[in-house]
Amino acid sequence: MTEINVCISCDDNYSKYASVVIASILYNALEDDFLHCYILDGKISSENKTKMLSLEKIKPCKIEFVEVDESKLEVYKQVNTHEYITLPTYYRLILSELLPDVEKIIYLDCDTVVNTSLKDLFETDLENNIIAGVLDARVKHKKRWKNSKYINAGMVVFDLEKIRNEKIEQKFVEYTKNNSDKIEAGDQDIINYTLERRIKILTDEWNVQVSGFASRTSFTRHPKIIHYIGYYKPWVFGSCTFFKDLYFKYLQMTPWALTEEEQKYWYDENKKASRINFWKKRPLCFLNPKYWYAFYCSYIKH
Repeated sequence: MTEINVCISCDDNYSKYASVVIASILYNALEDDFLHCYILDGKISSENKTKMLSLEKIKPCKIEFVEVDESKLEVYKQVNTHEYITLPTYYRLILSELLPDVEKIIYLDCDTVVNTSLKDLFETDLENNIIAGVLDARVKHKKRWKNSKYINAGMVVFDLEKIRNEKIEQKFVEYTKNNSDKIEAGDQDIINYTLERRIKILTDEWNVQVSGFASRTSFTRHPKIIHYIGYYKPWVFGSCTFFKDLYFKYLQMTPWALTEEEQKYWYDENKKASRINFWKKRPLCFLNPKYWYAFYCSYIKH
């Protein structure tokens, strides 16, 4: 049996979305995979904790809530960045302290879904690196990032033993104190710029970042992990997010499963609104070669 450590950070408002991530992991796990899911607890209600623990019925696993002393995150409260980046996002910067007995872990954001066993990812040889991840969308699409090893922090494999031994968490603090006015992407910037020479780059399929039909970091038809980046998440009515059907598939495995009436709203009416919004925002998309390449990869290429 392979024990796989996974970590998700959320507050009460995001407990439903975190549950979708866990459901997707358990549904796609191999028979011999044993998942130990650590949830960094940003004041989740007892009611929602009970709901989250019920996910153990999908596949035998261990779901454990980890209390966080937010006084240890004071320095990160000074960072001015996107409004959707909340304090629980910074919990991962003290992971090695929160989980002193864990040597290695996969961290996932709440806006992801997993479509395969995490065994191969967890067993990735980090060599002399401290973390592993997939290049961020900005690296893929902007020339000025061409040679960067800047990863997207929606999925990160952490070597917590190295982080403890090399006192990396203190380096996160030092970087933040010295660069708080330059940080644009919260903890993602802090992780990348502190560890820029100790990052292993993984293939795109392990974090396919999606914000629209042609706005994907990979056009693979078989993404291993999907990360719904940007504001328009699958749970935003009328969003044009590609692969959002998978979000609703895994949602139905959780205590937040939609009723028949809700399914009509979120499946039929939502899809109709999504198509209308897509053509309103991109009426000339068919003139863009990238649109046709995305179309070819998504519906024609085998």
